Amino acid sequence: MLTDSETGADKPLPQWRLSLPQRPLTGLTVLVIEDSRFASEAVRLLCLKSGARIRRADCLRSAARHLRNYRPAVLIVDLGLPDGDGTTLIAELHGAEPRVPVILAMSGDADLADKALAAGADGFLAKPVESLGVFQQAILSALPSNGAAPGLRLLPDDVIHPDHSGLRDDLAHVAEVLSSAQDTAAIDYIARFLAGVARSAHDPALEAAAAALARDHLAGHALATDLARISGMVQDRLSRVAEM
Repeated sequence: MLTDSETGADKPLPQWRLSLPQRPLTGLTVLVIEDSRFASEAVRLLCLKSGARIRRADCLRSAARHLRNYRPAVLIVDLGLPDGDGTTLIAELHGAEPRVPVILAMSGDADLADKALAAGADGFLAKPVESLGVFQQAILSALPSNGAAPGLRLLPDDVIHPDHSGLRDDLAHVAEVLSSAQDTAAIDYIARFLAGVARSAHDPALEAAAAALARDHLAGHALATDLARISGMVQDRLSRVAEM
């Protein structure tokens, strides 16, 4: 039985939700754990169109605070967080009692899907997460049988477009981290975070630069050229976004 996300009291999902085919997630609370403002805004719009409430945590530490206070019906965990690997949290919550009804992993790296599913995730969302139909089906197909609507349903073909203010915030964050990046953890984080942002923004050149940084770092190569190129590209994108 699903638990009311605000009070923790055991209640069945509201049956009147079944009469709202355009908002099939009405009555659910989604906690998204994602450090990218741009990706978080995409999930917020998808929840809004689907009828779900949303809360956001930007790191594992913040997620732990949220989860101490309430139990969401749906947890969406980005796998590359600033203070750790999202699969660690997935494995922890998968084994907890009572379990969060729906646990989904999210990443711009589709190769991480198997790792997330092995940790206990019910599904995997590949960035960019823009399709309303894909988002709703990922949640509805993972709901316990007493919470899912019976029968077939027509999936919407809407595609959402997040506001560019979130992209600006993400790029500014990368620029700030780049200005002081020296240790291994900072380089790893820049490569992961920027690759996800670039994929969400449909920017293949920036994504390729982030991938090159990750490869060169793994191989032990000098990174000055990679970091200078990425810094210039980030500043260029910040200028473009400011003009939108």
